[in-house]
Amino acid sequence: MQSTDLPNLDMQSFEVPDLARLLPQQRAAHPPRILLLYGSARERSYSRLLTEEAARLLRAMGAEPRIFDPRGLPLPDDAPDNHPKVQELRELALWAEGMVWTSPERHGAMTGILKAQIDWIPLAVGAVRPTQGKTLAVMQVSGGSQSFNAVNQMRVLGRWMRMLTIPNQSSVAKAFAEFDEAGRMKPSSYYERVVDVMEELIKFTILTRDCADYLVDRYSERRESAEALSQRVNQRSI
Repeated sequence: MQSTDLPNLDMQSFEVPDLARLLPQQRAAHPPRILLLYGSARERSYSRLLTEEAARLLRAMGAEPRIFDPRGLPLPDDAPDNHPKVQELRELALWAEGMVWTSPERHGAMTGILKAQIDWIPLAVGAVRPTQGKTLAVMQVSGGSQSFNAVNQMRVLGRWMRMLTIPNQSSVAKAFAEFDEAGRMKPSSYYERVVDVMEELIKFTILTRDCADYLVDRYSERRESAEALSQRVNQRSI
């Protein structure tokens, strides 16, 4: 069926956005499930220390955080999908309702360790998209002055993974000076920003997790048959 005013529109696939579907009556009661990834394998990794601090805050806010340890994860395409660390990461990605990505800035960019983790999370597993519609917070640590190169890159990746990246973010400059000997973050404006980011992440996750599928439902994809969609999203990587 075609519209005379919009001749290129398939009216059978067209939908007017529905407020009721954005505000479902049934709301999840379990703690928000948050997966945290970090981008360094060093013994004293500041991205890991910041991630652990974020997890403590998330737990205090009523969430269930889980941290993935990237040590032992093979390079993308250098091992089969059934590698134990790959399976662990993918299962956590499916479990999560939101994520936190934290990377050091190295050579003006996010690290390969964090990028490898993201690359191992597929855009689709059959008909399931592990990241689509889930919330994301991004943070970085720097050895020198404050920078935003890594968080900007992670925002691009979050969009590519079809995630809802929250507006706030954290960039901790001279990270070596922001943690004590026990690995705990010292009081500072940087710490307060981390609290802000985690608080915002939980709010967005609670707000969107019950309607995530509807938020990312698309006219163009409704027009495709299930078979055509599966063939397109599961094409071989190049």
